[in-house]
Amino acid sequence: MRGTHILLGYFEGRKAAALLVNGVLEDLLVDSDQPALGTIYRAMVQQSAKSLGGYFLRTSDGTAFLRSRKRIPANQLLLVQVNGYAEKAKAIPVSRRLLLKGRCAIVTPNDPGCNVSRRIRDDDRRSRFQELADHVMRGSKMGLIIRSAAEMCDIRDVSEEVHELRVRAEGLFDDSSNELSVLMEGVDSWGQALRDWEPTAMIVEEEGEGAQISGLVEEIEAAADPIVEISTHATMAIEATRALVAVDVNTGADMTPAAGLKANVAAAQALPRALRVKGLGGQVTVDCAPMDKKHRPVFENALRAAFQADQSDTVMAGWTPLGHYELQRQRDRVPLSDVFA
Repeated sequence: MRGTHILLGYFEGRKAAALLVNGVLEDLLVDSDQPALGTIYRAMVQQSAKSLGGYFLRTSDGTAFLRSRKRIPANQLLLVQVNGYAEKAKAIPVSRRLLLKGRCAIVTPNDPGCNVSRRIRDDDRRSRFQELADHVMRGSKMGLIIRSAAEMCDIRDVSEEVHELRVRAEGLFDDSSNELSVLMEGVDSWGQALRDWEPTAMIVEEEGEGAQISGLVEEIEAAADPIVEISTHATMAIEATRALVAVDVNTGADMTPAAGLKANVAAAQALPRALRVKGLGGQVTVDCAPMDKKHRPVFENALRAAFQADQSDTVMAGWTPLGHYELQRQRDRVPLSDVFA
């Protein structure tokens, strides 16, 4: 299957979306029983958790956790947004930084200012988007980000989307009720795929709730296997524990002097896709194959380049005293292990 395709269907009885590039499974989203990413709550501060660096909040869907060092009085009402998936028996992770996302734009109610994605390089196009932003957001204290996908859209469609997002954002603050409630539902896997994935992709939708995503059952089951082949000889094992995601790089049968470096670079290039498809995030620790310290920058550059194209927020933490490489990745999807549970 050549080209880029988005498959919308069901897997294990849940809505699912798969992104295929030239027949290779590049991304996978599966609905979970947790509140969807982007859900906005009116919540109440329940108690401070200084040792954890935040606050527990009460929402209409249960307990949430807000990471914040600022002092917030007990019983104060806040607008917060789900920004990740919770681990089992843990509170829903939320943020006070609200983002109303569309395909072409993002409205930021708490962050004023208008910005155009740096990936839009055409000066004329950038100027037109800046004028659009200034016009549509005039008189508002909210912010706006024009996403890179806007470059392929008609400017009138972008204007309509920005206006719609602004109206929805203003509606969040018009409700003066003191009741705990859901002010805006997040999007499901289908909506997220259509919003965030390649705009020129061919979309294939399966019929009926019992339909499995065509031809991908074996690929998805294979993605749940901890062993990932990254080159002719090398592999990496990716296993999630309660504390972190452990990645072990192995050279296999390759015994050449450069085997460790080659395996580590291959692992760096394959890691973003593997984490996406497996639905893994949080703290990730990479146990590299043996290589000289002088080659560490080569591995780091390969890793940064690979994650640059990844939509999930990832922080490169660096090397540990034991020679492991650590990074922190947003938990923005349900782990495959939970789907098969």
